[in-house]
Amino acid sequence: MLDLLIPLLLTAAFGALIGTLCRLTRWPGRERSLLFPLVGLVAGVTAFFIHLVLNWVTGAPIWWLPVLVILQIWLWLGPLGPRQRPKHRE
Repeated sequence: MLDLLIPLLLTAAFGALIGTLCRLTRWPGRERSLLFPLVGLVAGVTAFFIHLVLNWVTGAPIWWLPVLVILQIWLWLGPLGPRQRPKHRE
């Protein structure tokens, strides 16, 4: 059980760190400050399970895991991320 739990926690922490770094580099949407680490956390957990499946099916190397985390954070906060709503002027 610890063979899966420790890498899962490390991947989630890495995702939260990368999400926080994206917020600090002033990506669009930074006014919602908690969104970035949470997206990173979820992306880390999802990337871990995607990597488990890829490793089981194709024997994917371990270095794909951080690449998957960074790619998912970029996708979820960038092109597939929340849209900016224009502010109404009266």
